[in-house]
Amino acid sequence: MKWGIDLGGTKIEGIILDSSNEYSVVARQRIPTEGDKGYHHVLFQVKRLVEALTKESGLKPAKIGIGTPGSIYPPTGHLKNSNSQHLNDQPLLADLQNLLQIPVAMANDANCFALAETRLGIVSETTPNAKVVFGVIMGTGVGGGLVVNGEVLSGVNGIGGEWGHNFLHESGGQCYCGKTGCVETVISGPALEQYYTAASGQYKPLKDIAADQKLDPLAKSTIDRLLKYFGIGVSGIINMIDPDVIVIGGGVGNIDLLYSKGIEEIKKHVFNPECNTQILKPKLGDSAGVFGAAFLN
Repeated sequence: MKWGIDLGGTKIEGIILDSSNEYSVVARQRIPTEGDKGYHHVLFQVKRLVEALTKESGLKPAKIGIGTPGSIYPPTGHLKNSNSQHLNDQPLLADLQNLLQIPVAMANDANCFALAETRLGIVSETTPNAKVVFGVIMGTGVGGGLVVNGEVLSGVNGIGGEWGHNFLHESGGQCYCGKTGCVETVISGPALEQYYTAASGQYKPLKDIAADQKLDPLAKSTIDRLLKYFGIGVSGIINMIDPDVIVIGGGVGNIDLLYSKGIEEIKKHVFNPECNTQILKPKLGDSAGVFGAAFLN
């Protein structure tokens, strides 16, 4: 059996997979994170969820995988770069191991997304022999995860795949990380909505901006901007690690033009006469995080 926990900002999801039966789901539950009640409350929410899964299944975990926002900084063992601020600078991995009294494997949620799509999702379905897979999440923020030979590559600094905080264009402005012009400030959902609002004087959600391109010139220019900088940003991934597959998750990844005009924009900047990297939509949707967490152990 494989146990996984996806520790999100608003919910915590847990799953037990039967690894002997094509990873069929034995048990699955969600509870609220309740991060506003503080770090230690969140720890006990994780324990509460593990106990609920144990009660439902009649099984006890020997070990568990946990996907988190942010990542563990190896020299200190503390979590960093999490948009769930109550988790930052805390020894989350050690505290959960002490609380649950079992070994815990932990990885960034984008790495879990990439791992799930590699092992059980679109990559396993279309490109089962892929050796290098990059998972992109473009939604409220922009993140990335890197899987090599079926294993997450976290790196010596714990930032493997953190594509969202590379510099892309100064017009993106200040990022919460303290830098200016990060990928996240240019092509995340909120960044695109802010660009449209600044140009038009009115707010539209991104899905409406994407739907209104034929009738609204400013909507078209917003999506054109997305496609341009998506191409520049993703080509940098390809030029650096040359993956077999890039899987695009998150709400922005639902915009169909990314997979036609967006790919043409990528090709303009790839350091090769052609681009053989597959750019794919995910198969598992919001299930990817918890499946990927289970695959960590």
